[in-house]
Amino acid sequence: MTLDPVTLALVQKRVDHIAERMGQVMLRTARSPIFNQSHDFSCFLTDGHGRLISQADGIPIHTGGGGLIVEAVLKFFDDIAEGDVFISSDPYVAGGNHLPDWVITRPVFIDGALFAFVCNRAHQSDIGGGVAGTYNPAATEIFHEGIRLPPLRLYERAQVRRDLWELLLLNSRCPDLLDGDLKAMLGSTQIGAEQMIELAQDLGAADRLRYFEGILDYADRRMRAAVSELPDGIYAGAEMSDNDCFEECEIWIRVIITKRGDTIHVDYTGTDPQIKGFKNSSISNTRSATYVALTSFLDPEIPRNEGTYRCVTINAPLGSIVNPRSPAPMTMCTVLPAHDMIHACWMALAQAAPDRACAGWGKVSHCNMSGKTPEGSTYVMYHWNALPAAGAVKGRDGFEQIGPLNSLGKLIVPNCETYEQLYPVRFLQHELRCDAAGPGQYRGGAGAIYRVVVEDEAEYAYRGEGQRTPSGYGVHGGGTGAAGSVEFLLADGTTWTPPQFGTGRLGPVEIRIDSPAGGGWGNPAHRDPELVLRDVRDGVVGVEAARALYGVELSADRRGVDVTATEQRRRSM
Repeated sequence: MTLDPVTLALVQKRVDHIAERMGQVMLRTARSPIFNQSHDFSCFLTDGHGRLISQADGIPIHTGGGGLIVEAVLKFFDDIAEGDVFISSDPYVAGGNHLPDWVITRPVFIDGALFAFVCNRAHQSDIGGGVAGTYNPAATEIFHEGIRLPPLRLYERAQVRRDLWELLLLNSRCPDLLDGDLKAMLGSTQIGAEQMIELAQDLGAADRLRYFEGILDYADRRMRAAVSELPDGIYAGAEMSDNDCFEECEIWIRVIITKRGDTIHVDYTGTDPQIKGFKNSSISNTRSATYVALTSFLDPEIPRNEGTYRCVTINAPLGSIVNPRSPAPMTMCTVLPAHDMIHACWMALAQAAPDRACAGWGKVSHCNMSGKTPEGSTYVMYHWNALPAAGAVKGRDGFEQIGPLNSLGKLIVPNCETYEQLYPVRFLQHELRCDAAGPGQYRGGAGAIYRVVVEDEAEYAYRGEGQRTPSGYGVHGGGTGAAGSVEFLLADGTTWTPPQFGTGRLGPVEIRIDSPAGGGWGNPAHRDPELVLRDVRDGVVGVEAARALYGVELSADRRGVDVTATEQRRRSM
């Protein structure tokens, strides 16, 4: 039977609103700043079979493979009942991305029958392991990274399993935060479940499942239409990491994208074998990263659900970085192998649709920090004010500073004043870099200058992927964004550059980070001179760079463009 298109659109908007409402509840009730400041969580919905029907909230790397976590719950439990709530995380057996991303999965029943699942995937402040703060750069196997959670029944018929709850708290250095955060996750899914029941009741027994099928089918048609606009062909891309977390070396992710009609096959054959360090990618994360690359490159108006990905097949060879054998570590997978996969896919897709080409984003280059609070508990601080910049696209400069590529900007740079209240830090400087952005007709994002004093001794986990090799590649004649840099000013007045990955303990220090910049799009000599003048005034581009890179000559007072001199200089470039 034909579905009413107006009702179909309203159902899609309503399930998306439910996911977003769950996110708002979580944002306002969670204890940890990683959630209430930076939104490092995502809420998503599936139908009763685990098929993703909405990923409107949060970070796309969390949700693209969200159906796998529900499929694992369905596989583990054949006696799911009303009032049950499940928790899981493990990437090998539970469909997880990586261990810190705990997922609360709450089934929704209508008239005694399983109707849907509402889920909240949230990156916990600490889950044990070798280093406080969930990221252990010294890990060489998953057992070094924290507690592993298969699908577990946290609530049984609306009664909390207190033994399991205490086990979870016992395995965290931040049990006070974890207790509140778990309750916030449960509260957000409770709100989601209540609203899903209201939706089902409004649609009625005859239509509720039909309209779920309808929104999946609609996304499928929209995605196939977008894919059909690309020319048939075979397109290759590759991106390199310059280390395996322990030594400098080249680690390649290679992809072949084959487009035929309205289908796409993404093949990672040729990707390097899994590595010693924690930058291997679970299959769930590989799927999510691939979907992020495809959906961000194509029509942004396409709904994001399981139907969107029906026309996409993925081959990720077992034993490679993108599908490692157990017990390979992988906590860094959501950020860095994901970044490389997205870049590699963008490079391949740009051959099919050059106008849609996306310049490269800067890779993360900062650190995490932990220590003791005055009360004796453990705090964990992410130095996310040093996040990198985005690359340019046709018609728009890259964002100056933004969450990592896996989040497409949905990870939020935290508030400096709030962090000074919570942690033993004092901010000295947080502003945009000058002459770091990849030049272009549309330039890359500039990146940030980050200077902060840490007033007490603290333990550090370094994650400086972008501090040696520039990653913000340019396209169509655009330039490459500058690499980042990280150094510590020690108490004796000397400076020290930390390893790209590693751990350590330092006394009071000043942290100095220049975050990586994004790549440019198009010939810099084609940039509007007035935009170059604005960049000079804003301190993002220097006067010499304006002349040398963009061919723009400014007036003597630097308040305007010398049009004649600019035209002459550009003709000579």
